[in-house]
Amino acid sequence: MGDETVTDHPLWQNLFRRRPDRLTESTAMWRQTPLLEGISERKARQLVADMHFRRYVDGETIFRHGDAGAGAVLVYSGEVEIRAGDTLLAELKSGDFFGEVALVSEEPRTADAIARGNVELLFLMRAKLNEWVQRAPRNGGRFMSNLAHVLAGRLRRANERLMEHGVGSR
Repeated sequence: MGDETVTDHPLWQNLFRRRPDRLTESTAMWRQTPLLEGISERKARQLVADMHFRRYVDGETIFRHGDAGAGAVLVYSGEVEIRAGDTLLAELKSGDFFGEVALVSEEPRTADAIARGNVELLFLMRAKLNEWVQRAPRNGGRFMSNLAHVLAGRLRRANERLMEHGVGSR
């Protein structure tokens, strides 16, 4: 049995307790990100329903530096490393998101994303976001404003790191 408790065993679980479905869990996770701040659960659920799940195994590349960017990614379960060459830029876990620049630009990816262990990811594709924005323009405007704040914050932090390392100083 190992670390498993008696209540974890299927024989002892409440058979009548409804477990949240994947769409409900995914919507809740996305709503906890700043991208869906201020967007109703119903509208968020409509957007999340059009997203794509994908599983990766340990060491599998999710995308590489230079690949075309088509959307943002939420870590549903597991961990993802973001690397630029040999430099580790970020270690992401369940609830974290990345690749959001691809929601507004077709520019190539600027880093590698690699699965650490078994990983489940939820992809928000730019094309699906654009369709949702057209169906729900008020919420779409809110999403784009939230995205602008996220991108501005990441740019500000990148500039601060550069200044800490003396890059760009005169």
